[in-house]
Amino acid sequence: MTAMALVTLAQQQPGGGLGTTGIREWMLNNLVPLLLLTVAVLLLWLGGGKGDNAGVMRRLGGVIVALAIIGLAVTTNAGANIGTWIAGLFTGG
Repeated sequence: MTAMALVTLAQQQPGGGLGTTGIREWMLNNLVPLLLLTVAVLLLWLGGGKGDNAGVMRRLGGVIVALAIIGLAVTTNAGANIGTWIAGLFTGG
Protein backbone atom coordinates (compact mmCIF):
# COMPACT_ATOMS: atom_id res chain seq x y z
CA MET A 1 0.00 0.00 0.00
CA THR A 2 1.13 3.48 -0.63
CA ALA A 3 1.49 6.07 2.13
CA MET A 4 -1.51 7.98 0.80
CA ALA A 5 -3.69 4.88 0.95
CA LEU A 6 -2.63 4.28 4.55
CA VAL A 7 -3.45 7.86 5.49
CA THR A 8 -6.82 7.48 3.81
CA LEU A 9 -7.55 4.27 5.71
CA ALA A 10 -6.38 5.70 9.02
CA GLN A 11 -8.61 8.03 10.96
CA GLN A 12 -7.76 11.71 10.64
CA GLN A 13 -7.89 13.71 13.86
CA PRO A 14 -9.06 17.33 13.90
CA GLY A 15 -5.48 18.53 14.43
CA GLY A 16 -4.37 16.78 11.25
CA GLY A 17 -2.52 13.87 12.85
CA LEU A 18 -3.40 10.22 13.06
CA GLY A 19 -4.61 8.72 16.30
CA THR A 20 -6.72 6.16 18.10
CA THR A 21 -9.59 8.41 19.17
CA GLY A 22 -12.15 6.52 17.09
CA ILE A 23 -11.39 3.06 18.46
CA ARG A 24 -11.10 4.42 22.00
CA GLU A 25 -14.50 6.07 21.84
CA TRP A 26 -16.05 2.99 20.25
CA MET A 27 -14.71 0.82 23.06
CA LEU A 28 -15.99 3.22 25.72
CA ASN A 29 -19.41 3.54 24.11
CA ASN A 30 -19.98 -0.09 23.12
CA LEU A 31 -17.56 -2.61 24.60
CA VAL A 32 -17.42 -1.43 28.22
CA PRO A 33 -21.22 -1.33 28.75
CA LEU A 34 -21.57 -4.74 27.11
CA LEU A 35 -18.90 -6.22 29.40
CA LEU A 36 -20.57 -4.66 32.45
CA LEU A 37 -23.92 -6.13 31.46
CA THR A 38 -22.32 -9.55 30.97
CA VAL A 39 -20.60 -9.42 34.37
CA ALA A 40 -23.84 -8.33 36.08
CA VAL A 41 -25.85 -11.16 34.52
CA LEU A 42 -23.17 -13.72 35.39
CA LEU A 43 -22.98 -12.50 38.99
CA LEU A 44 -26.73 -12.77 39.41
CA TRP A 45 -26.98 -16.10 37.64
CA LEU A 46 -24.04 -17.85 39.33
CA GLY A 47 -24.39 -16.55 42.87
CA GLY A 48 -27.86 -15.16 43.29
CA GLY A 49 -29.68 -18.34 42.34
CA LYS A 50 -27.88 -20.36 45.01
CA GLY A 51 -28.46 -17.85 47.79
CA ASP A 52 -24.73 -17.08 47.99
CA ASN A 53 -25.17 -13.36 48.46
CA ALA A 54 -21.84 -12.97 50.28
CA GLY A 55 -20.03 -14.56 47.34
CA VAL A 56 -21.75 -12.22 44.93
CA MET A 57 -20.68 -9.20 46.99
CA ARG A 58 -17.04 -10.43 47.09
CA ARG A 59 -17.04 -10.74 43.32
CA LEU A 60 -18.70 -7.35 43.02
CA GLY A 61 -15.81 -5.83 44.98
CA GLY A 62 -13.43 -7.19 42.34
CA VAL A 63 -15.59 -5.73 39.58
CA ILE A 64 -15.51 -2.31 41.26
CA VAL A 65 -11.70 -2.44 41.45
CA ALA A 66 -11.56 -3.41 37.76
CA LEU A 67 -13.86 -0.50 36.85
CA ALA A 68 -11.61 1.89 38.77
CA ILE A 69 -8.62 0.65 36.79
CA ILE A 70 -10.51 1.08 33.51
CA GLY A 71 -11.50 4.58 34.59
CA LEU A 72 -7.87 5.47 35.29
CA ALA A 73 -6.81 4.05 31.94
CA VAL A 74 -9.24 6.03 29.83
CA THR A 75 -9.17 9.35 31.68
CA THR A 76 -6.55 11.94 30.78
CA ASN A 77 -4.30 12.97 33.71
CA ALA A 78 -6.34 10.97 36.22
CA GLY A 79 -3.25 9.36 37.73
CA ALA A 80 -1.53 12.70 38.24
CA ASN A 81 -4.66 14.25 39.73
CA ILE A 82 -5.14 11.36 42.16
CA GLY A 83 -1.47 11.53 43.15
CA THR A 84 -1.80 15.25 43.82
CA TRP A 85 -4.91 14.65 45.91
CA ILE A 86 -3.22 11.92 48.00
CA ALA A 87 -0.14 14.09 48.51
CA GLY A 88 -2.45 16.92 49.62
CA LEU A 89 -3.88 14.67 52.32
CA PHE A 90 -0.44 14.36 53.91
CA THR A 91 0.88 17.86 53.30
CA GLY A 92 -2.34 19.72 54.05
CA GLY A 93 -2.13 21.66 50.78
